Amino acid sequence: MPMTLRHALLGLLTERSASGYDLLKLFNTSLANVWPATQSQIYTELNRLAEAGLITVVAEGPRGRKQYALTDEGRAELRHWLTETEPQPVRRSEILLRVFFLGEIDRDQALAYLDGLAEMMGKEENALRELDEAIDWDDGNLSVYGRIAMEYGLRFNAMRREWAEWAADQIK
Repeated sequence: MPMTLRHALLGLLTERSASGYDLLKLFNTSLANVWPATQSQIYTELNRLAEAGLITVVAEGPRGRKQYALTDEGRAELRHWLTETEPQPVRRSEILLRVFFLGEIDRDQALAYLDGLAEMMGKEENALRELDEAIDWDDGNLSVYGRIAMEYGLRFNAMRREWAEWAADQIK
C-alpha cells in the first residue's frame, strides 16, 4: 500500500493531539518535501479517520474547532503500515520523460530546459534550507526522524540540481 494522507496524519498525531489547523501547519513545516496536502484534503481525511475510529475528537473549541487524538486502533494501523507493507517506488517522472525527448527540439531550447531545471531544483533546495533553519528541532521522535527526512530532501534536491547542471554541460 502506498503512503497515504491517512498515514501521514496518523503519524503526526503520535506525539500530541492537534486540530486540523495545527496539522496543516505541521504539514507545511515538517512534511513539505515528503507529502504535500491542502487544507480541504486534511479536513476530509480527518473526518474519515474519525469515522473509522482511528482518531477521536478530544476537545471542541470556538467556531467548531476540533482537537484530534490518535486511538489505539489508529496507532495499530500506523504500525501495520510501517512494518507490514512495502513502500511503492516512484516510477514516473515527467521531468525525465521530457529529458529523454529533448533531441526533438533545438539545442538552445534543450539547454534552456535543463538550466530551468537546475534553477528550479536550486530554489527547492534553498526553500528547504530556510525551512530547516526555521524549525526548532528537539529530541522528540517527530523532530529526530523529521530531521532525517529533511536531510533526504536537501540531498535529493542538491543531487537533482547538480545533475541538471551536468546534463546541460553534456549538450553544450
